[in-house]
Amino acid sequence: MRVSEANWFQVEEYLKHDDRAVLPLGSTEQHAYLSLAVDSILSEKVSVDAAAPLGVPVFPAIPFGITPYFMAYPGSISLKAATYMQVVRDVLDSLYTTGFRKILIVNGHGGNSPVQPVTMEFMTDRPGTRVKFHNWWNSPKTWAKVKEIDPVASHASWMENFPWTRIEGVEQPTQRKPYVPFDKLKDRGPEAVREIIGDGNYGGLYERSDEDMNALWSVAVAETRGLLEDWS
Repeated sequence: MRVSEANWFQVEEYLKHDDRAVLPLGSTEQHAYLSLAVDSILSEKVSVDAAAPLGVPVFPAIPFGITPYFMAYPGSISLKAATYMQVVRDVLDSLYTTGFRKILIVNGHGGNSPVQPVTMEFMTDRPGTRVKFHNWWNSPKTWAKVKEIDPVASHASWMENFPWTRIEGVEQPTQRKPYVPFDKLKDRGPEAVREIIGDGNYGGLYERSDEDMNALWSVAVAETRGLLEDWS
């Protein structure tokens, strides 16, 4: 259940028989011709779709992440790493205080990965808690499905182009974009990054069929649900 569609009485009743929760992590950053909120949309939706049959609460995605390299693209927002890690820790502490003990973090943005040590510190400070950190898009089964469909896939390419991340009335380019020179991105500031990657797609087709995307989504949802079900 989406926490945004529940009240506190319902959550309290749930906690009488279960202590699992899902916390999606997103970002607000350029995704070429797709929504600036792609990472938040996808992390929350895959969480909701995975948790629905289990009745596990899904909290709203944290909408901002660590993305300093995209700050030359209007609409992108980046938090300092220290700020972001403190926000996540505060959220985890709040979940613990109100009764949750098993928390699945579903991350939609690679730049948020530095927060993983925070989960270890949290579990050290809060004995009896379990936290899993799940990059939904490159987890083993989902990434294998991406490669099966089309091995040329990256940020803002077809692999993030779902019906729910598209902007109405915006047409996608039809060509396959060559991979950007990733090695040149490692030591460049935001303006130089924009010069190198242009529209924001890191490489690959901009769009594939809904059949392909639905097949990929089914794998991602099932893999995420498996993590919610198995805490052994």
